[in-house]
Amino acid sequence: MRKWLPYLLLVPTFLIIVLFIYYPAVEAFRLSLYRVSTFGNKTTFVGIQNYINLFNNEQYLSSVRLTVVYVGLSVTVSIFLGFTIAMLLTQNVPGTKLYRTFLFAPYAVSPAIAGTLWTFLLNPVVGHVNYVFMKLFGVQVEWLTSKPYAFYALIFATVWKILPFNMIFYIASIQNISGDLLEAATLDGAGVMKKTWRIIFPLVSPITFYLVIMNIVSTMFTSFAIVDVMTRGGPGGYTTNMIYRLYLDAFTYQKKGPASAQSVIMFMIMVVVTIIYFAVAERRVHYQ
Repeated sequence: MRKWLPYLLLVPTFLIIVLFIYYPAVEAFRLSLYRVSTFGNKTTFVGIQNYINLFNNEQYLSSVRLTVVYVGLSVTVSIFLGFTIAMLLTQNVPGTKLYRTFLFAPYAVSPAIAGTLWTFLLNPVVGHVNYVFMKLFGVQVEWLTSKPYAFYALIFATVWKILPFNMIFYIASIQNISGDLLEAATLDGAGVMKKTWRIIFPLVSPITFYLVIMNIVSTMFTSFAIVDVMTRGGPGGYTTNMIYRLYLDAFTYQKKGPASAQSVIMFMIMVVVTIIYFAVAERRVHYQ
């Protein structure tokens, strides 16, 4: 009985994984090969036609291009700011713990709440951001309803949301670096910038390696709530990324087949990106 007890205890976990992860994934792949009626009572096998239609659809290709730029900018800015702010928060200055508490707060906020907060901040009439712009420059920007400001608004909200996650890991990693190493670099005449980018940043490269992957996954798949709350893909589809396009096709337009094909494409993109990133970037990771 003792031999089987661990497996019995794992049964609920396995059931949840199968029902909510593996089965939906297999079903999505199956449906991507069919045309499904609006009410789901009729399916027609079409093979890879759904995929062909997607790659001939300019709206979908536009959402792919937007996603690439959106993910690239969000990840780059959040990694750079996360490391920079973490460096500042590891200095022995009064109030550091209080600053950390305030800066970590956005991590506890859901993406939907983050989008709501930034919607209020960027409101063209009563928003705090426009109030500052009016006082300093005498202009009011239509952040959420005009190009290219709607895209900038999504970047602001996304970076604000994932930045604390990066800071937490960077702070823990920086604090583990030997003080003797930095002291030796100081005695050799290394300045602050050289120590930061030639010694500290390479030593925390395993954390950077991990954070890049996690940030890509986050911006690819959990950005739906921010887009839905702030811009709803507008203006005119300008901020419709891949995950929001999938939602529109699946639930607004009731196109189950194309939506399933989009989910498979997103999965394959993440697989390819991860494999390439592991093959290329891991060579530059310095493990202590």
